[in-house]
Amino acid sequence: MVAAFVVVAGTTVMLTAMKDRQAGRSNSMSTPPIKHVPDPQAEELYLKGEFYLQKRTPESLNQALDSYSQALIRDPSYAEAYVGLANCYNLLREYTLMPPEEAYPRALAAARQAIVLDDSLAGVHSALAFVDSYWLWDSYGAEREFKRAIELDPNSVSAHHWYATFLLHLGRFEQAMEEINRAQRLTPSSPAVLADKGLILFFAGHPNDAIALLKQLEAAEPAFLSPHTYLATISLETGSYPIYLAESIESARLLRDPYRLSIAESGQQGLNQGGYQAMLQAILARQITLYQAGHLSAFSLALTYARLGRSREAIDYLTKSCDRREPDASGLRVDLGLRTLHNNPEYRKLLTKAGFPPL
Repeated sequence: MVAAFVVVAGTTVMLTAMKDRQAGRSNSMSTPPIKHVPDPQAEELYLKGEFYLQKRTPESLNQALDSYSQALIRDPSYAEAYVGLANCYNLLREYTLMPPEEAYPRALAAARQAIVLDDSLAGVHSALAFVDSYWLWDSYGAEREFKRAIELDPNSVSAHHWYATFLLHLGRFEQAMEEINRAQRLTPSSPAVLADKGLILFFAGHPNDAIALLKQLEAAEPAFLSPHTYLATISLETGSYPIYLAESIESARLLRDPYRLSIAESGQQGLNQGGYQAMLQAILARQITLYQAGHLSAFSLALTYARLGRSREAIDYLTKSCDRREPDASGLRVDLGLRTLHNNPEYRKLLTKAGFPPL
C-alpha cells in the first residue's frame, strides 16, 4: 500500500517539484512539528530496514524496501521511515536494474512526504540532495541541502558520505576527501563509505592507496558491488586491461545485468585477439547494438568514442546524454575517459550547460 502511494506521488512530484518544493519547506519550517513517537512495531521494522539498507545488495535493498513499507503501513506518520524509503530508492537505481526514471521520482516523493512530517531530520535533506544532484541536475540545490543536513546533524554519516561523492563529481577532490574521512570516523567499518573513499583516493591522486583499500574490501566483502566496479574503473585507467575486464564481468554478474556482461565479454574477446584498440572496438560494436535497442546510455558510448580518439562522435553522444539528463552524465567533468576532450570548446560548453564548474 505504501509503495503504491509513493509511485502515484512520484508522478505528481516530478511535475511540480521545481516550482513548489521550496514553498513546502518554508511552510514546514515555520511551525516546528511535535516530535513523533513511532509505533513500537513500526520502529522495529524501520530498524530492520536500516540494517538491510547498509548491505547494498539487490536482495538486501528489496528487503529494506519491504521493511520501510511495512513500517509505514503500521505508522503512516513515521517520517524516518519515509527517509529510509527515499534512501532505498536512491540506492536501488545504483545496485539493482531499477531504471532511474522509476527510482528517483519515488525517492523524491518519499522525501517530500518526510519533510512535511518533520523538516528537522538531517536524513531527509541528504536524500533530497541526492535527487537534486543526480536526477534534477541542481548542483546548487544539492549543496544547499547537504549543508543543511550537516547543520542539523553534524554526525550524519549519510550527509558526509553523499556530500563527499557529490564533491567528487564536481572535481573538488580535497573537500571530497575531508567529507569521506568524516564519514569514516563516524562509521569506521562501513563498506559503502570505505569503497567510496577508495574511489576518491584515486581521483585525488593516490592510486596505490585506492587500489589497496578496494582490494582489501573486495576480499572481505566479495558480494559487494562497488569495489569491483571501482577497481574496473581504476584498472582501465592504469592499463591493467585483464583486471579491468575481470572486474567488469564480476560487477555485471553481481548486478545481474546481461547487457553489461555482454559488453565485458566482447571486450575480453577483443583483447585476446588484438590488444587494447581491438578491445575498445569490440566494446564499441556491442555498445552500438545495445544503444540502438534502448539498453545503453549515450554517455557510455561517448566514453568509448573518446578513448578511441573519435572526438566528433564523443561530443555528439555527450550532447545527447546531457539533453536527456542521463544520470550517467554525473561523470561529465571528472571521468578520465573524457580527458582527451578537455581542450575541446564544445566539451567545455557542455560542462557549463550541465551546471559543472569549469576545468
